[in-house]
Amino acid sequence: MTEFLPVLLGSDANVYGMARSFFMEYHITSAMVCKARLVATRNTRFISEVVVEPRLEEDEVFVKTLTDFAAEHSGKTLVLLSCSDGYTILLARNRAALEPYYKFACPTEENVMNLDMKEYFYKACEKHGLSYPKTSSCTVQNYREVQLPFEFPCIIKPSNSMAYWNCHFPHKKKVFVAYNQQEFNEITAAIYGSSYQDPLILQEYIPGDDNCMRVLNCYSGLDHKVHLMALGRPLLEEQTPEGIGNYAAILSVRDDALMAKMKAFLEDVGWEGFSNFDMKFDARTNEYKLFEMNPRQGRSSFFVTASGYNLAKWLVDDVVEHKPLGFTIADAESLWMIAPFGVIRKYLKDPDLLAEAIRLKKQGKVSHQLLCREDLSVKRLLWYIKSHLNYYRKTAKYYGNKSLRG
Repeated sequence: MTEFLPVLLGSDANVYGMARSFFMEYHITSAMVCKARLVATRNTRFISEVVVEPRLEEDEVFVKTLTDFAAEHSGKTLVLLSCSDGYTILLARNRAALEPYYKFACPTEENVMNLDMKEYFYKACEKHGLSYPKTSSCTVQNYREVQLPFEFPCIIKPSNSMAYWNCHFPHKKKVFVAYNQQEFNEITAAIYGSSYQDPLILQEYIPGDDNCMRVLNCYSGLDHKVHLMALGRPLLEEQTPEGIGNYAAILSVRDDALMAKMKAFLEDVGWEGFSNFDMKFDARTNEYKLFEMNPRQGRSSFFVTASGYNLAKWLVDDVVEHKPLGFTIADAESLWMIAPFGVIRKYLKDPDLLAEAIRLKKQGKVSHQLLCREDLSVKRLLWYIKSHLNYYRKTAKYYGNKSLRG
């Protein structure tokens, strides 16, 4: 086995999950390179080196920071992994400059730009026969006059996630729902009153609770073939303004027909590396409708590792060991949570799914995203307890609120 050092780009829960995955599989710690260190990756034994560079999103700084790090670790095999959309774009754009120093799997810049931007992703869905919600868009020039081609409620979300992440305005949410024209006008005016000036995606609302969502994580190798697919059924989404659309709890499930479609799509576009899809089952048409594709493993992707299919292993076997990977569909039972179980018990409306969650918890087939016995320091435990108490409070405050209200 070749010795190597994982180098993770970012500092959120996704990074923690991947550092934990590397530790579980190889008993090694990871290095982390980020713009700022977030709370999820503090006080952990899984990360032994940290490089913080506030200007990391600038191409020249990105390349210099990583080449300097490689020079300091000369002679080591370095495995580089992006844990956010922005870092994947930077890595794709600067692939040639970093390939002499790092082992990684990364999509081409063209693929990232064509599929990460939602309006282009929907065009790709049309081309490949994949369903998505009725969709329109508006711009800063026409948002006051735009006519929706469907009835309210209307989902409003940015086409450019990175630009939206960096903008600020009162009561900002990751995704909005407008239930009438007045709310639509207020929300779009608030967004375009900020620094965000790119198009907004306007979508029909697909009926159904959070548990109608599905999340799919895949790994496509250097050969551009899909080698791992893992499907999850969210039980509940996070409710905070910045967390809307993130999952609070996931059951591992399987759907071969859906996976066959998504496998064909990824291989047809020649994808390389991790990918993550969010979709919702539309009972009106009896089909899944795709919301978005992310050019990396999802924030909640540790549910795949926790169910017995360690994401780190697929990457290392491919880019370091060059082993034949075959094709695997994850199908083991497991329950993944980032929320306290009490929140799931209170807000999950489907009694059958709640009974399933309780059964898996009793059987010990459950994992917590941000805490485990291998990483149980006093500081981390105290932070974890405090964050879970806050989770109850924030969920009660924001539950069901996707409007411009606070």
